[in-house]
Amino acid sequence: MFRPLALIFSLISIAPTLFATQLDVAHRLIISVRDQKLMLLENGAKVATYPVSTSKFGLGDFLGRMTTPLGYLMVAQKIGDNAPTGAVFHNRRFTGEILAPNAPGRDPVITRIIWLRGLEAQNARAFYRCIYIHGTPEEKTIGRPASYGCIRMKSGDIAALYNQVPLGALVQIISDRLPKAPKAPPVQSSNTLMVQAEKAKEEQQLAPTSASGSLTTEQMRMAGALAAERKKGQTRKTTPVLNKDAAIVQNNPRT
Repeated sequence: MFRPLALIFSLISIAPTLFATQLDVAHRLIISVRDQKLMLLENGAKVATYPVSTSKFGLGDFLGRMTTPLGYLMVAQKIGDNAPTGAVFHNRRFTGEILAPNAPGRDPVITRIIWLRGLEAQNARAFYRCIYIHGTPEEKTIGRPASYGCIRMKSGDIAALYNQVPLGALVQIISDRLPKAPKAPPVQSSNTLMVQAEKAKEEQQLAPTSASGSLTTEQMRMAGALAAERKKGQTRKTTPVLNKDAAIVQNNPRT
């Protein structure tokens, strides 16, 4: 199911001028036609999974047939930075119109566009056919084949994916199920990192000043001796010793 990437790398090394964007294999998208899902991987670990909609006309890279191509592709362009959710695009330009999810009677490209370029003979026409990963107002159709060749997503999902995927990310569209992949560790927020840094700073300030970070045996012995001396001094102050004359005067009832 998964062909080695050596073929893709050799293609780019032979004809680098064909690709304005460098391929980024650390970030990878796998789109399953069978599952109607998209999985985002980073360094081989699963970051997120989203429901999608592929073509209702089947699979392939045929001109005029509105099918979804299979194989290895890459993220060639990203369009829609900071556009509002539901922004309508025509010829990849924001028209100024904004649609709500499942707006009746409309089915344009909305919110974000991730434009794909094919890396193999079986999907070589993908870029010129304008095969995108994009948002759709027809969110009720997400999860089953319903597009005209592109990969459709809910507006909230495509906006999140757009921020997670860099230019050049590797994309693979497969007819089989998504493969199993380990989950990526959760990303700590900036607030959590600041709290951890402050805690470490406080612990460092409270730590002993010795080079090893703990009291040595000699330091502990000296501390014990000083504590004993202080205790003796306090005992002498609270119970003073009277001389003989003072004791006689104290015991004389006439004084």
